[in-house]
Amino acid sequence: MHLGVCGSVACYRATELLRAWFRLGIHVSVTLTDGARRFVTPLLFESLGAMPVYGGMFEAGQDIFSHLEPGQCAEAMVVAPASADALARLAHGAASDMLAAQALAFDGPLVLAPAMNPRMWSHPATRANAALLEQRGARFVGPDNGGTACGDDGQGRLAALPEIFLAGLQALSPQDMAGLRVMVTLGPTREAWDGVRFWSNPSSGLMGSALAVCAWLRGAEVTAICGPGVSAFLPRGVQRHDVTNAHGMYEAARGLWPDMDMGMFTAAVADFSPAPLGERKFKKSEAPDGFSLDFRPNPDILHNLAAVRRPGQKVLGFAAETAPDMDALLPLARAKLARKKADLLAANRVNAVGSGFGTPTNSVAVADARGREEIWPSQSKADVAWELCTWLLRI
Repeated sequence: MHLGVCGSVACYRATELLRAWFRLGIHVSVTLTDGARRFVTPLLFESLGAMPVYGGMFEAGQDIFSHLEPGQCAEAMVVAPASADALARLAHGAASDMLAAQALAFDGPLVLAPAMNPRMWSHPATRANAALLEQRGARFVGPDNGGTACGDDGQGRLAALPEIFLAGLQALSPQDMAGLRVMVTLGPTREAWDGVRFWSNPSSGLMGSALAVCAWLRGAEVTAICGPGVSAFLPRGVQRHDVTNAHGMYEAARGLWPDMDMGMFTAAVADFSPAPLGERKFKKSEAPDGFSLDFRPNPDILHNLAAVRRPGQKVLGFAAETAPDMDALLPLARAKLARKKADLLAANRVNAVGSGFGTPTNSVAVADARGREEIWPSQSKADVAWELCTWLLRI
């Protein structure tokens, strides 16, 4: 990865991007424009691990072909923040400073995250430059609306760092899911039993969001149907539909399913919902000796949609189980795979530490319709998602 940093009050935030990519083991080189070096120093980026850190075109001790090195070594280039001046140079092929020359000699994916005064961003010259760069394949992230350092409000501030971070990862990722439309259900459902209380579970939606992000990184057009309380980050490129209960999730999924190529059903949907006791709060004084609720079955989203899929649609299901160990989990995955008629089924132990609801890691047993079965040790949900997407593509 090569990171270009232009002169902007926001340029100090580039160090956070650097650290985030480093945590994933990504090598990052950096170029600071003259304007950027008025705000931050090369030493700051070097001390954080960036190597090399380029400065001006003709600095003493710098390799004479430094302007060509990112094009020879890096797989993606991200410019964050990108100033109006940088956009103009890149759009018109100027090579009078190091970053512009490096971009001109770079033929890989280019991600641009502009940051400038709103009036500068809205100026016809800047808009024309941005449009020209987009026509050539550059990907823009932002700018966002809001307050800027000069005190003006409007579109011009640097996009949220997670958006830029993921755009950089997308530029590095294989686009083996490009052209595919993927639907992911995630999170819990809430089934009301009076006007303010509900029947639910502690699902956070982390596994589903990891799958949605993974598919998006690999080029898919992703739609996420999210249960209540899902706060996991989803990039802007993922279409999000928020629902509350099982019936709402079923209706949303059923409406979208005919146009999808893949369905990833990770949501912890309540199997039953109580018959509500009314729209007001049920008071304790009304049942001092306790009370009973009548439960009725909810639609089985995975089973119902797998049953009506068209040829070519692929289905990934999840099973939350309380098995004594991983060996006991595999038969449960195998049984649910057959029962739901899915292509791929991942079962995870929700009663194990570091697996299941609300944890960043997962331990899963996986089975597919062709008879392949595996037990995976505990790993991040992002890694589980990546492997599941790869497996589903190969079925």
